[in-house]
Amino acid sequence: MRKIVTGGLVLGCVLVPGAVIAWGAQADDAARLEQGRQLYEARCARCHGAGGEGAPPTFPALVGNDRLADAARIVGVLREGSGNMPPFPTLTADETSSLASYVRNAWTNDFGGVTPDDVAALADPSAQAGTAASVWDGVFTEAQAARGRLAYSGACGFCHGRRLNGAPDDPDMRSTPPLARARFLREWEGRSLATLFEYTRVTMPEDNPTSLTEAEYVDVIAYMLSASGMPAGANELPADSPGLAQILIRQRQ
Repeated sequence: MRKIVTGGLVLGCVLVPGAVIAWGAQADDAARLEQGRQLYEARCARCHGAGGEGAPPTFPALVGNDRLADAARIVGVLREGSGNMPPFPTLTADETSSLASYVRNAWTNDFGGVTPDDVAALADPSAQAGTAASVWDGVFTEAQAARGRLAYSGACGFCHGRRLNGAPDDPDMRSTPPLARARFLREWEGRSLATLFEYTRVTMPEDNPTSLTEAEYVDVIAYMLSASGMPAGANELPADSPGLAQILIRQRQ
């Protein structure tokens, strides 16, 4: 048994005549890890960092995290969420396998792979990957967006600007990330509203995180979507991660 490093991953390898076979002796290990890397960058890196360093205590580090040794726990957290981490119920068993395998073996981690069969055995059998809605499907109401505009003006507008474009009202202040329209949508493409909700809730306002109620945070998100041109519908956005996890941010319909 020896170690090799490839693409930022440390893999345990077994030498056999004429071949090097990675953990589990699976021919598709490299493809699974590459898919996991892409999923991590798209879904996880904003909070846990490109190198798994996290931002403790709000977002725990994944590099060198012994809790990753428990494959069942990782699969459960990905499916159901935990603490500040939203659930990812729209991930298929194959995607869950790839993401779990990546974080368990990336950087200096060496906890082995997780196959789709492992995911099926470890996951709650009633928790099947769902079909996600889009922010273009009328997922908030006009009244909710109006409430969100009021909450935004009091808690967010001074830093992020009246037009939600990241240009603060005070020209001497540093610019901030835009919260609506093309640049915002490009940055958050493919992520769920649950990720946006949890990230906003625990980090904003920057000088007083978690100072709004959960209903106020989700109202602000409704306003952000409205300002981005999404249509209103008959039902309000729910102020809970499981419901928001079923709605994905898309740049276009």
